[in-house]
Amino acid sequence: MALDSMHSSLKFTILSLALLHFLYKPTCSTSRRVLDQVNRTQMGFRVALKHVDHGSNYTMLERIQRGINRSKFRVQKLNAMVLVSDKSTYDVESKVHPGNGEFLMNVAIGTPPNPFSAIMDTGSDLIWTQCKPCDDCFDQSTPIFDPSKSSTFSKLSCSNDLCEALPTSTCQDDGCQYLYTYGDYSSTQGILATETFTFGSDSKSQKVSVPNMGFGCGVDNEGNGFNQGAGLIGLGRGPLSLVSQLDEPKFSYCLTSIDGSKTSTLLMGSLANPKALSSNSKATTIMTTPLIHNPSQPSFYYLNLQGISVGSTHLPIKKSTFSLSDDGTGGMIIDSGTTITYLESSAFDQVKKAFTSQMNLPLDDSGSGGLDLCFKMPKDTTSLEVPKFVFHFKEADLDLPSENYMIGDTNMGVLCLAMGKSSGMSIFGNVQQQNMMVVHDLANESLSFVPTQCDEL
Repeated sequence: MALDSMHSSLKFTILSLALLHFLYKPTCSTSRRVLDQVNRTQMGFRVALKHVDHGSNYTMLERIQRGINRSKFRVQKLNAMVLVSDKSTYDVESKVHPGNGEFLMNVAIGTPPNPFSAIMDTGSDLIWTQCKPCDDCFDQSTPIFDPSKSSTFSKLSCSNDLCEALPTSTCQDDGCQYLYTYGDYSSTQGILATETFTFGSDSKSQKVSVPNMGFGCGVDNEGNGFNQGAGLIGLGRGPLSLVSQLDEPKFSYCLTSIDGSKTSTLLMGSLANPKALSSNSKATTIMTTPLIHNPSQPSFYYLNLQGISVGSTHLPIKKSTFSLSDDGTGGMIIDSGTTITYLESSAFDQVKKAFTSQMNLPLDDSGSGGLDLCFKMPKDTTSLEVPKFVFHFKEADLDLPSENYMIGDTNMGVLCLAMGKSSGMSIFGNVQQQNMMVVHDLANESLSFVPTQCDEL
C-alpha cells in the first residue's frame, strides 16, 4: 500500500466518554519423528488465546500500562542480548531468555489428557509445564501434571538432539536435566521428557493429539513471571519450539482488540493460509515481507523495516537505523509477548517530533499516561484528527489503523502514542498487531499481515 498524501490525517468519532475507541478502516489494503506418527492432514489446528487481562474491568490505557509493566524486564533483556559484543560474555548472556508473555493458550498434556493454560511466546523455544513432585512450584488454577499417572510420559536421554539443543543441561542417572532462565529472573528447572500434547480445545476446532513432543517437566519453578498460567509454549525458530518439533513451516495468530472481551486465535499448519484467510479479512491485499535470520539470535523473527511515515511525511531516518548488523546487533523483531512497539531511540525521537508538530493538542507532561508521548484532550471531545502512521517494511507498507497506535482515555484527559524508545533493537509489539492475521511462513522465510476482524474467526 503506497502512502496516500491526500489522507495525511484520520478523522474519527469518540463513541464513549469512558474510553476513546478509534474506528479507522485501512485505506488499503520437534523434529520429524513427531510428524511420522501424526497424519499430516491433522496438522492444521486452532487454539483460542486469551489476553492475560481478559475479563478484567480495565480501560484500554490501563491494560496497556499493565502490559508495559509486565514487559519491562522482557524488553531490557531483549536489548541486552543483542548489545553484548564480547563472544565469551555473549555465550553466558544468551542462556537467559526474554520471558513472560501476554497471551494464554489452553492445551492438554499426557494420557489421559490433563488440561492446563500456558503462555504463548514467539520469543523463546522451550515448551514446559509444572510437574509433580514439585520442589518449588507457583500456584496454578489447574492441577499440576503428575507424570506417574500418564501412560505416555518418557524421559529423554542426554544424547537426544533436543537435550543437546538446551542452553543449559546436565546429565543425571534419570536423564537430561534442564535449566531455562528468563529475563524477569523467573526460571524453570527439571527433566526433559516427551509426552502427548492435545491442541484445539475450543468449539471451532477439532482436537489434535501429537505424541512424543519434547518438553520441560519443571519441578523447580521460581519467580512470578508465569503465574498467569502453568507453563509456556515456545513458538520461536529454535529446535525446542512447538513450530520446529511439529516440522510445520507455517503458523499464524490473530489478536483481538486489547480492550475487548473476545478471544484471539492461534492457527498452526494447514489452517495458517493467508489466501484462505483473506476471505474473512478487511482487505483483499496480503502484505508480505521477508523474514531475516540472525545467527546470533536464531530464535527471533526479524523484519526488514526500511522507514516510517507520519501523516504525509516520510521521516528522514537513516537507513542503517533498523538494519541488522554483521555482529548481530540492531534490527527489528516481531514479538507477541511485548505490549507496545519500541523503536530505536533516534527513530523514536523523529516520530515524537513529527506527532508533536502534526497534532493540534498540547503536550501532557504529567506522566499519568505512562507512555513517552501523550497529549491533553479537551473535555467533551467529540472528534479528533490524528496523523496516519505507516511502517515501510521491505515489499510491504503497513498502514496502521489508528486504534493500533493511538490510545485515549477521556476520564484522564489524555491521548497517547502506544510506542516507546529502545536501544540495541526495535520491537514490533502486539498492540500494533491488533486485528491483523500475522502469518509466519518459515518455508518461504516470510511474514504476512492480513487485516482481519479477529473476533469473527
